[in-house]
Amino acid sequence: MDGTSFEQEQRGVALGMAVAALVTGVALAAAVILSPDTITPLPDRLKLVLTCDLFVVLWLALAIGTVARLRFFSVQDIAGSAFTEQSQQIRVASAFLQNTLEQVTLAVPVHLALACLVGDYDYIFPTLAALFCLGRLLFWIGYKRGARARAFGFALTFYPNLGMLFLAVALAIISVL
Repeated sequence: MDGTSFEQEQRGVALGMAVAALVTGVALAAAVILSPDTITPLPDRLKLVLTCDLFVVLWLALAIGTVARLRFFSVQDIAGSAFTEQSQQIRVASAFLQNTLEQVTLAVPVHLALACLVGDYDYIFPTLAALFCLGRLLFWIGYKRGARARAFGFALTFYPNLGMLFLAVALAIISVL
């Protein structure tokens, strides 16, 4: 890739990330505005978060299953990555699996922490799960077409959880002061 192509790819990635940040902000603002003005008891909030996060974890199961299915039907890959040079198909599926594992590992504890710290704004949790699922789908669809094509999906998965992590940390600090 020459310098011009690299710069074009960077601009495409930056644009996808910026649009995802905007979509995230609008979606979470709408969730806050539309949420009922009532405090939901903690057990009910935890139940809501865990129910929503089943869809988050489902993406991890789909990614694991994809790698397993591809290995099963591949002469080159059936022995496992420790014993053979992986095919391009397995490398792509494994990269998607690795990134999804990273995203799920961030999302679930952040969602649970936020549920413990925020008593209202219940619509945030289904919104976070929906952004995660849409982000993973778009990341998966765009993965083979390069960084520019997967940037929006990546950021739509990552930014909501990063933002909620910062919010949860701030709320945790405030709660102990």
